[in-house]
Amino acid sequence: MPKSDPAKIKKVSFSLPFGIGSVEWEADPTERRAAWSLYVELVTRIAVQSLEIDNGLLREALTSLYNLFPVTRQVLKEGGPDVGASHDSVGGIAIAVLNNGLRPFLSKWHPLLQTWEAQRPPHQSPKEHERNWSEEPKLRDELESLRKDLEQYANALAVIAGVKEEKPNKAD
Repeated sequence: MPKSDPAKIKKVSFSLPFGIGSVEWEADPTERRAAWSLYVELVTRIAVQSLEIDNGLLREALTSLYNLFPVTRQVLKEGGPDVGASHDSVGGIAIAVLNNGLRPFLSKWHPLLQTWEAQRPPHQSPKEHERNWSEEPKLRDELESLRKDLEQYANALAVIAGVKEEKPNKAD
């Protein structure tokens, strides 16, 4: 026998990054399940984890961020129209995060990094080559800024999914 959805429907309200603004609505079970799936994808990737200077490759971070597109599409397709596409729905928020947050970042940095990677001498490691790139510190700074915005999004998803309590706004 399948388990029933133990999460209670409740009104949620929070501010979101990427020009999405504040939203408030009552999440239904379909939206909560979609929010949980998206939350798990975000918090298990570099998306909301700091990429320390001596750890990881920028290419791996960009690839992980890029892979949020097919994952998000799949979650939204599986959730169906009940996840919504309006401003104040899980689907609408997820689409806005992709189009207003991730897409501009990746559209800027992916081709720049790709051009630099193509210039790597055969004797040099990818990590060493990345460190020699003049744009590397700027990409890391922008990646950290994006991470903070995605963390705000992940926290909102956790509230919608019912796994985290809503925090009052600092202005309250």
